[in-house]
Amino acid sequence: MGKITTIGLDLAKNVFHVVCCDKHGKIIKRKMLRRSGLLAWFANLPPCLIGMESCASAHYWARALKAQSHRVKLIPAQHVKPYVRGNKNDYNDALAVAEAVTRPEMRFVAIKTPQQQDIQALHRLRERRLRDRTALCNQLRGLLGEYGVVFSRGVNVLRKRIPEILEDSENGLSDFFRTLLSRGYQQLTELDAHIDAYTQTLEAHSKRDDACQRLRTIPGYGPIVSSAFYSAVGNGEAYQRGRDVSASLGIVPRQHSSGGKEVLLGISKRGDQYLRSLLIHGARAVVNQAANKTDALSCWINKTRAARGFNKAVVALANKLARIGWAILANNTVYQAR
Repeated sequence: MGKITTIGLDLAKNVFHVVCCDKHGKIIKRKMLRRSGLLAWFANLPPCLIGMESCASAHYWARALKAQSHRVKLIPAQHVKPYVRGNKNDYNDALAVAEAVTRPEMRFVAIKTPQQQDIQALHRLRERRLRDRTALCNQLRGLLGEYGVVFSRGVNVLRKRIPEILEDSENGLSDFFRTLLSRGYQQLTELDAHIDAYTQTLEAHSKRDDACQRLRTIPGYGPIVSSAFYSAVGNGEAYQRGRDVSASLGIVPRQHSSGGKEVLLGISKRGDQYLRSLLIHGARAVVNQAANKTDALSCWINKTRAARGFNKAVVALANKLARIGWAILANNTVYQAR
């Protein structure tokens, strides 16, 4: 029997499937493992290359298997799919992972540290509370519109107007609806408190972390953008160049070329939608402030804005900011405006 050099691991919640291959790609062993016995089984194997899809719990298992001296690589799920042969089952999925992990041009996902996952979890919780607050504001505004009470959009308007509506006894609202509206306003206040707490935690972490401090020297990078970017990109070792970062975030043009004719379309919008939106919001603030500045970046922004328009200039700057952010992390330096 040949020596096991490559293993494809199909992750799951409780039942995992493993396909072991030798250096020629020939299948040596297949095995189904329970969650409780997964690490013990791998501990009895010599160090080898283990491939996994980058999905739920992948970073945890990658760290645990690396601690056993194995080489672990995470593959985006969409890059594994072309290697699946035959019908869909767990062993075929594991075999596809084992084949994909050996491809020399395959793109892999950097293994996140527990600290990166902590900050990412904080961002996810804050994002969820923001969505909940937006939904609640829209619902309250819609309900008040049914009673003929209409006012402009914005959460600040709701914070100001709802107490006034509750105190106004001549606006025709029933006591029952006033009770419901009061509870809705109380829920809005609670969501504001959650969002403020998450934001303060992010700001405190950004002040303590050296990488976030270096990222904040870049125009458009505040405490939230810098912490989100670092939690996603890490030290930049998973990317060969800055363009790979912007491509992974979907802020480069889609390509549809054939017959030697290159056709570029709109941005691809792949990857992390949350981080992409943060970068674009930060770029929008920089573009708004660049009109009266004469530094090299502002001159480039103003030239691009005059030629392409405001929105395209914002996306182009977001692309540039993503590349600069990777350079700062990969080279362990700070932003220096020319």
